[in-house]
Amino acid sequence: MKSLLATLALGTALTLPGLAMARPVTLSTTLNTYGGDGAYLVLYVTDASGAYAGSLWMAGGKSKYHEHLSDWYRATRGDTAQIDGITGASVGAGRTLEVTLDLADALFDAGYTLHIDAAVEDMRDSPNEVAVPLTTSGAGRAAKGRRYVAKFSYDM
Repeated sequence: MKSLLATLALGTALTLPGLAMARPVTLSTTLNTYGGDGAYLVLYVTDASGAYAGSLWMAGGKSKYHEHLSDWYRATRGDTAQIDGITGASVGAGRTLEVTLDLADALFDAGYTLHIDAAVEDMRDSPNEVAVPLTTSGAGRAAKGRRYVAKFSYDM
């Protein structure tokens, strides 16, 4: 797994060693209108055995709130190197976060899962808010989150 993490290309894409093929993938996360402050979101990937494989994006830059993204925080031990260069502003209620990354073709249909952890100040944290298998057939299909995410989808 360390080799997978070591090959985060340009801080925005997971690739596998020796792999030349990647494709642009747009990740779209629309939040519910939950009546609170902006949400911190982290999008990350686990392998077929459930082991952390790498981070794709974090919305919300203040490190003091990262521990509230508890599944991601536990998997990375809060290592900010996992998100260097791949962060943006928190996402407001009812808003959409859209990020386009180049993801390795080998991540699709190979047992990898994309996860989103969510946290909102003064509201309940939502670890594993969304978990979707990375499959080519799953592209364009919306998944509903558990608390803050109204819908998540990815398109290739």
